[in-house]
Amino acid sequence: MKGANNDNRRELAAFLRARRGEVSPRQAGLAAQEQSRKVAGLRREEVAGRAGISVDYYTRLEQGRLPTPSASVLDGLAHALLLDDDQRDYLRRLADLAPAGRRRRTRPQVVPGPVRAVLADLGTTPAVVLGRFTDILAWNPLAAELLCDFGAVPEERRNFLWLTFLDPGVRERLPDWHLSAGECVAYLRMDAGRHPSDPRLNELVEELSTADSEFQHWWATHRVTGRSFGSKRILHPMAGEIRLDWQVLTIAQERDQFLVVMPASDEESRQRLIALSTP
Repeated sequence: MKGANNDNRRELAAFLRARRGEVSPRQAGLAAQEQSRKVAGLRREEVAGRAGISVDYYTRLEQGRLPTPSASVLDGLAHALLLDDDQRDYLRRLADLAPAGRRRRTRPQVVPGPVRAVLADLGTTPAVVLGRFTDILAWNPLAAELLCDFGAVPEERRNFLWLTFLDPGVRERLPDWHLSAGECVAYLRMDAGRHPSDPRLNELVEELSTADSEFQHWWATHRVTGRSFGSKRILHPMAGEIRLDWQVLTIAQERDQFLVVMPASDEESRQRLIALSTP
């Protein structure tokens, strides 16, 4: 438990430093001081003043030298750094102040039977079940047809982020690869707030950081997202471009699992999905 606390402190410190460097004086209402500095971002004393804490206290937070801040301090920091809802949630998770229902001990990921039944019934809509750290736990045939044959991928590589960065075939099917990959990294960073000391997370981040410089760069920005819907384009080698609207649905029995459904965005894409799903 002590190790997990230390991991959280280090991540909290890095997150604060990253966010401070991204907030301009103008955004913080300090436009008059913007031209007098050589680097972008706020100074420590400016963040401390906006958060209502001492500069020494904030400095030690950024250095990972303090125990968990109180909820009121976190609220002050969120205000000072102009955090959005996802970033505020992530900050609270790092401080171990997320809702109790979200703090669960890591355990094997088993997809509930009813969820597998739903997957099977979605004949013309691609869908997957994602677990911790974007592990691909289950899928329907159309999802495999669109992205890759998940069943042929070794289980330890059956991870959406790993495939996005390191599988050339998957990468070729994502014409908006940079948008998709960047969002996946931000999602992983958010998920890391739930399980900061999980060996699976550490191994995945180390492997991707070593293999891909873009992942390494995006991971270092400490950007987070909990976005639950959006759009995506897939370039299928036979069917051509297919536009999808993806939606993340929470699985009540398993808080670390999500059903991602990807219906067609337009009639042409819908007809192409129907053709691909027809034996």
